Amino acid sequence: MAQEEISLDSWKPQTKLGRLVKEGYITSIDEIFQNVYTIKEPEIVDFLLPNLQEEVIDINLVQKQTDAGERSQFKTTIIIGAPGYIGIGEGKNQEIGPAIRATISHAKLNLIPVRRGCGSWECSCEEPHSVPFNVEGKSGSVRIELIPAPQGVGLVAAKTPTTVLTLAGIKDIWTRTKGHTKATLNFAKATYNALKNTYKTMYPKDDW
Repeated sequence: MAQEEISLDSWKPQTKLGRLVKEGYITSIDEIFQNVYTIKEPEIVDFLLPNLQEEVIDINLVQKQTDAGERSQFKTTIIIGAPGYIGIGEGKNQEIGPAIRATISHAKLNLIPVRRGCGSWECSCEEPHSVPFNVEGKSGSVRIELIPAPQGVGLVAAKTPTTVLTLAGIKDIWTRTKGHTKATLNFAKATYNALKNTYKTMYPKDDW
């Protein structure tokens, strides 16, 4: 934590949005999403959401043939999240540590808000434990549908979407999936896209 504080203290914003955040004119990540600003510096997310959780969901050693010979790199996929927010990132590096750090930074630039609610007719508790309505996402050949579930059901999903949904603060859900779900990256992206689509539908109880 001390290292993060020192890093943020020494942060010199390179964008107008970054300067507004560091100077205290923007104090909430929701202000950024409400005004449709583009996050171009990961420090903005560090500043406004210091308690993000992260999970490495895929690490592969990829090889590329070059004129100098065979070149190997680590390719990583990481999910970051907090209740009501989710991000996904990809990165490559010849060393695993720098690859992970680069991927986390990329995920912060892809952070999105997640609309949560209770859309199950079996529950209607008004608490944000599920999604407010059916929503779909896709990536490559993978399709996933998120279906609101009542409290106590838990996450009825495969391992990859469960990781994404947990980090986004979803506690109860049913899912339907199609396609090549063994492709971890596409499965994660499809779930991410489904959560992103929660804010592409007009909703009467929207706080924004």
